[in-house]
Amino acid sequence: MTEVKGIIAAMQTAMNEDGSINEKEMRKQINRQIDAGVDAVFCLGTNGEFYIMNEQEKLDVMKIFVDEVAGRVPVYAGTGCVSTKDTIALSQKAKDIGVNVLSVITPYFAAINQNELYEHFYSLSESVDLPIVMYNMPARTGASLAPATVGKLAKNCKNIVGVKDSSGNFNNILQYIDETKDSDFSVLSGNDALILWTLLAGGQGGITAIANILPSVMVSIYQYYLKGDMEAAKKAQASIAPIRDCFKYGNPNSIVKCATNLIGQPVGPCRKPFGMVSEEAKKAIMEVISTYYSEYIGK
Repeated sequence: MTEVKGIIAAMQTAMNEDGSINEKEMRKQINRQIDAGVDAVFCLGTNGEFYIMNEQEKLDVMKIFVDEVAGRVPVYAGTGCVSTKDTIALSQKAKDIGVNVLSVITPYFAAINQNELYEHFYSLSESVDLPIVMYNMPARTGASLAPATVGKLAKNCKNIVGVKDSSGNFNNILQYIDETKDSDFSVLSGNDALILWTLLAGGQGGITAIANILPSVMVSIYQYYLKGDMEAAKKAQASIAPIRDCFKYGNPNSIVKCATNLIGQPVGPCRKPFGMVSEEAKKAIMEVISTYYSEYIGK
């Protein structure tokens, strides 16, 4: 079973100006991440705009990732849907394509309780023989995986091997770690600012959007941690604060994609209606890039 750890790049889906998938650029970006030393690549997450793609497009993206990666690093794919039935079906197709790890967001929109969340993930684990990383993002889904629920699933489902927490609440990460400390289970930060602190608390790494902009910086956080060079790790972790501050200008997905384009990586627009970043915001983002990250422009 694939070991869930390290810096996992939450990759954007490269698109043409008309919103269609840009396969050539997507393949280029996959290699850019691998060349930077990421531990895995992840398609169809929040930054991959899974929420605005139809099933065939999702399958096409997975096939491109599996083909281009060619076994060099694990491929994670987001397969979470609102219904359990659809989540299982898409996850089974992901396995057939050759995806290594499933990232499964909680069902969203309709209110859901912890028993329903438990049954959803338990049913998935019984139906698909792949490692599953649960994805907790309550601000966007309206559902929050309670630490006790995560602990119960970790104990009862051998292929539920991790959880990504994007709540931004470090205490939630600490509780996940505490609830799963007696099992072979990985707690990952979905908040780039908390990756090092998650590692120091006993977690295994992070799934990072900022890797689209600064892949080598994100990789260095983990590598310095492994070497025991905590001062360098803290410096690398702190260095991403200026670009994260730009999230105040809009949807973080849109800001990250805008910044990626501005450093000379033509990943294209977000699919409409999203991605409308003002000229004022673009100017501010470019100023941050020029001030703090000029050495990365064009890389």
